[in-house]
Amino acid sequence: MKKSLPKLTSDAAAETFVADADLTQFDLSAFKPHSFEFAPKSKQINMRFPEALLDAVKARAAAQGMTYQRFIRQVLESALR
Repeated sequence: MKKSLPKLTSDAAAETFVADADLTQFDLSAFKPHSFEFAPKSKQINMRFPEALLDAVKARAAAQGMTYQRFIRQVLESALR
């Protein structure tokens, strides 16, 4: 049986843990990929969507725990990779 990850209460504790830990002994199966947005958003676009499509986009974004605008950006970025 694999161990649970310890609760890390500071950046220093996290850095020490990552530097010293053998991560193969921990259960990481519940982890999901996550991306961070660092680039500033300096341009704006306006688009018209059919209501059903926008509702579907909003539902999918909510299921993934993000705003629908971020979801749309993520889909566009994925299509351009």
